[in-house]
Amino acid sequence: MKIVTKALADLHMTETNIRRHTDKQIKEYVRSIRMFGQIKPLVVAEDGEILAGNGLYLALKEMGAESCECCVVAGLDAKQRRKLMLADNRVYELGVTDMNVFDEIIRGLEGDIDVPGWDEDLLAMLNSSAADTNEELESYGVYEPAQVETVNSRERVDHAAQPAAPAPVAGAEPPAGTERVIICPKCGERICL
Repeated sequence: MKIVTKALADLHMTETNIRRHTDKQIKEYVRSIRMFGQIKPLVVAEDGEILAGNGLYLALKEMGAESCECCVVAGLDAKQRRKLMLADNRVYELGVTDMNVFDEIIRGLEGDIDVPGWDEDLLAMLNSSAADTNEELESYGVYEPAQVETVNSRERVDHAAQPAAPAPVAGAEPPAGTERVIICPKCGERICL
């Protein structure tokens, strides 16, 4: 496989790309490129049509890059190009993450968890010690006295004494001034949403 440098201006995305690229994905691609550089080539046809790597292409454009590394696949007809695109998008999705190896890698980062594409709070939680986790769990659901006082000072409503709400019509908005409620299937209490 020969990797060549091509001008971004000479490349174009297909109109039939099945993968949609969110702003968040492009932002994370940009972070990754800034952190590691372009680590894989775009796969393009000889006419510059991008067959694989459209998100990477968009990120490079976002960064103001003028060129990128490409692998040119020559001689594919229109049907083969589309099949390559479908395969590229799907084959990756068929893999699964080995969580034991994932955990080992996260622990090996020793707290340096700035990893493009991954939620930093999630990685911090996965990287935390048992003591940190226990402390977090012990504080879950614990409220400051001022918060408890605020809740306790609210007026109490006897929901059982309230008239039953009319059955909602599918797709219709509730009438102005009415509350959305559900009925608890165990005790029958009306619960305001």
